[in-house]
Amino acid sequence: MTERPAPLPYPTGWFCVGRARDLPPGRVRTARLMGEDVVLYRTARGAVRAIGPHCPHLGAHFGAGGRVRGEELVCPFHGFAFAPDGSCTGGPGGTRFRGELARRRLVERDGALFVWRGGPDDSAPGWELPAALGVRPLAWWQGEVTSHPQEVMENGVDFRHTSVLHGLDTRETAPPEQAGPLFTVHQRTTTRFPGLGAVSLEQPVTMAGLGLMRVSAELPELGSALLVWLLPTPVAPWRTLVRVGVTSTVPVPGVGSAKAVDRAASWLALRATLRILEQDRPVLAHKRYLAQPRLVPGERSIGLFRRWARQFYPEGVEPAELPGHTEEAGPGDAHPSDRHDLAGPE
Repeated sequence: MTERPAPLPYPTGWFCVGRARDLPPGRVRTARLMGEDVVLYRTARGAVRAIGPHCPHLGAHFGAGGRVRGEELVCPFHGFAFAPDGSCTGGPGGTRFRGELARRRLVERDGALFVWRGGPDDSAPGWELPAALGVRPLAWWQGEVTSHPQEVMENGVDFRHTSVLHGLDTRETAPPEQAGPLFTVHQRTTTRFPGLGAVSLEQPVTMAGLGLMRVSAELPELGSALLVWLLPTPVAPWRTLVRVGVTSTVPVPGVGSAKAVDRAASWLALRATLRILEQDRPVLAHKRYLAQPRLVPGERSIGLFRRWARQFYPEGVEPAELPGHTEEAGPGDAHPSDRHDLAGPE
């Protein structure tokens, strides 16, 4: 198979590197982000850190045998220990050196861990993720798609494809709102529920950069609410690991909220979301990026989205590599490592 060059570079911003629950105190894990490993660990007191993978002493990989000792991370090769601020605190026999760990900026939001990537020079964060909602996903999934985060996020504003590909009647109810790194779409989806007939769901969709999309839907007929987190993380050129988290709350008459009922409803909602994603995957894998697509009436939001997305790319990138004044799509054959796995419940 002939590899095509990726027509879009890696974007800057915050990207999910895993679930918070998968990093309990004392655990060391390795995540993949933009062609590089990132090592994550949590100290005994609960401080979570993200670092470059290699020890500054002789290059050992902390993800291959590194361990947490109290508040320190210990190298598996020579036993040098490092404090949470990245400084070397010493090794066997009290030896120490001046080198420090290559720290990555990390935050926790709604049960997920996000690492900042600031372009080739890895500049400091220019913006912060929205505040946590105080609700964690009750059901999780992750899988790889042959695409780019911008392409994945764009589906949230491409209303025309939802009826053709997914058989859903989704319409925009108000123009998109832009506020710096945030882009909010207002939409309504009409679907059918057994025993209820046609039901309309109001679904505000908020994007924070190209690594976080939150969908909030209300179902007044059932008194229930639905939250969906879509978290695309670039792992290699034109390969994206997509994580999906879902929380659905369904009040039980005479009881109110019941955790078991909410978990079951969340898993059902996740499976419904995955059916949509599975229909998108082959299209994303084989579509070609177009810097100047031929948009038609009713697709103004796609143009707005792409102009908004330009802020997440390094300055100096050739215009042909970025969304143009009208806008784009993506290439690629399915990657042999393409996979999708259901993660355990939160």
